[in-house]
Amino acid sequence: MTAAPVLPDRPKRKRPIGWIVAAAVVVVAIVVALVVVAVRGGGSEQAGAAGSGSDRKAQTVTIGVADKALPYWKTYTELAKERLNVTVELTNFADYSLPNPALKDGQVDINQFQHIQYLANYNVTSDDDLQPIGSTAVYPLPLYATKVDEPSDLPEGAKVAIPNDAINEARALLVLQAAELLELQDGGSAFSTTDDIESAKVDVQPLDASQTANALQQGSVQAAVVNNNFATAAGLPASDKVFTDDPTSSSAAPYVNVFAVRNEDKTNTTYRELAELFQDEAVQKAFKQDYPDAVSRDQDAEELQDELATVEQDAKAAAE
Repeated sequence: MTAAPVLPDRPKRKRPIGWIVAAAVVVVAIVVALVVVAVRGGGSEQAGAAGSGSDRKAQTVTIGVADKALPYWKTYTELAKERLNVTVELTNFADYSLPNPALKDGQVDINQFQHIQYLANYNVTSDDDLQPIGSTAVYPLPLYATKVDEPSDLPEGAKVAIPNDAINEARALLVLQAAELLELQDGGSAFSTTDDIESAKVDVQPLDASQTANALQQGSVQAAVVNNNFATAAGLPASDKVFTDDPTSSSAAPYVNVFAVRNEDKTNTTYRELAELFQDEAVQKAFKQDYPDAVSRDQDAEELQDELATVEQDAKAAAE
């Protein structure tokens, strides 16, 4: 390799003081510009998330939901674009058994349809590790009837539909017990099944969660425990609610609904910001119009993850 040519030294000369000051100003300006560029274009995801709106890098995030058509999602997606420069694509699932496998397989980035109890049961039975990163609300689980005003008005042996998935079934049985329509062994638990019914005034009919409202409307049952999104979709009037559980009680903690992600994404800044965006006043106002009976909860990711771990331990114990 040949040596680079050596330029002769320039003759030294005295520089005027004014020239030196001007040069110093230029250097300072360059340093400031470099600092601004570094702050705005930092390589880490955390740094990139510090901007807002058009200052941020555009992203697309897919969220799996069970109620895509409801208006509050329009408010939410518009704010996500405006404030986070995130285009939210909603994927609707009519069957509760589908959103978690879809999340696991990467078909969606986040899902928002389930409470902690349901998520814990899924993780334990599927050997998965999905994690909550933000809360939405606790939904009271109502008992509907079209021809009576009180649970006690149901005739002996009346057929009552309940959801047949593991977690909603247990909660529905607890609702019926609280309504004094049946008694569960040892008072029941979040993992009770119809096998735990010790005595009952009614004939419990476990059905797919999406079918309990239809069964009531078609007259094949006289009452039904119906999840809120299916009740809304079926147009069940609030006046047909004859009983509901208490969403403000401490025992409701496992029934807080959450945004969930894969374990490796639980610290993803953008995903956490999207979960927190649900608490925005505009989103909450629209959400309350869609779900007037829901009780909003604002809990941080770590608190939710601790609750999930506790419920998972209970689920494992129940399976033994």
